Amino acid sequence: MVRVKTVAVVSMHTSPLHQPGSGDAGGMNVYIANTAREMARLGLSVDIFTRSDAPGERSVVSPAPGVRVIALPVAVGVEKAGLPAWTPPFAEAILADYGPYDAVHAHYWISGLVGQTLSAAWSAPLIHTMHTLALVKDRGRAPGDSAEPAERSEAERQLIATADRMIVNTPSEAEDLIALYGADGTAVDVISPGADLETFSPAETHPQPDLRAHVAEGAFHLLFAGRIQRLKGPQVLIEALALIPSEIPVHLSLVGAQSGSSELDLPALIRECGVEDRVSFHPPVAPPELARWYRAADAVAMPSFSESFGLVALEAQACGTPVLAADVGGLPQAVSDGRTGLLLTSHDPADWATAIRRLAENPALRQELAYAAPIHARAFGWQRTAMFTVQSYRLAREMRDSPS
Repeated sequence: MVRVKTVAVVSMHTSPLHQPGSGDAGGMNVYIANTAREMARLGLSVDIFTRSDAPGERSVVSPAPGVRVIALPVAVGVEKAGLPAWTPPFAEAILADYGPYDAVHAHYWISGLVGQTLSAAWSAPLIHTMHTLALVKDRGRAPGDSAEPAERSEAERQLIATADRMIVNTPSEAEDLIALYGADGTAVDVISPGADLETFSPAETHPQPDLRAHVAEGAFHLLFAGRIQRLKGPQVLIEALALIPSEIPVHLSLVGAQSGSSELDLPALIRECGVEDRVSFHPPVAPPELARWYRAADAVAMPSFSESFGLVALEAQACGTPVLAADVGGLPQAVSDGRTGLLLTSHDPADWATAIRRLAENPALRQELAYAAPIHARAFGWQRTAMFTVQSYRLAREMRDSPS
């Protein structure tokens, strides 16, 4: 069997050390950090290349044994939209002091451009994970959001055609690669993301009194956790709240920070809808605190317009909290409709208001969903994700090394 001992992971636009829920940090950061840790436990040496936060400063941090996060002082402070032009010098900075590696795993299309250069220089297979796709995001674009740049979809086509293997989160994402981009299905590996089942568990007392202090006694506590941007759909929840009569006590907690170039002014929308007393904002938090937020909620809402998988849904269910989610992307796989949560095929605030009321007014249904949620989540662990990812590396290496 072909051995893969070293892997260069490229995450140029965001570091796995950044706080999820702020800036460009989200599920992808969680994915990279956790798979790297678990791959290292399987015996791999994992180097993750990203950008420094300070000009002229290179940093090397080891967040787990066998894992290094190497931040290079290239394109420091450059917004994500401007990063494609910086991919050649970023690749050059890596090649100047590091490598070769047995495999290159690039995350997101910008990193894929770097990965192509590294793969060619080291004669190493390129494994690529898109996380999101331009054509899919445009298909489900939220009202008010701008279209993805044409250079992105063209770069994605090139990456799909040249990468040794593609890793996707769900079968539906594999279908999109094949149908929209002409990918070779035999080179696509479907590997589900996971959840940290030690951190995210229903073990602690539920609910958490201190995290419900801002919620009126007896009120239904709905939680949104993630980046505050149109694509994630928090505006849908605000408009839905306005349609729920005040005699049905519902409180929405928003845990996250503003993200993206197309700013979403939620405070103005909240004032316009007259729900100031039913909504509260809270900053992004580290995983242990986020787990406490999940446990303090009666349900977690994910009204996303596009979602490659939806790690928040998985984490919430692992904590024993039902999920109310849009039926998009990987969410139908992350949430078992009618068993661990409810899936909505619409983003109409009236439909979300109806679903919220259904959960708020039916404690027996909530209890039934909450019981099944952690059982469903146990099927998704990062150890499993890492094991199949390493298998994908080995297959790519084997195909590279075998005679044509």
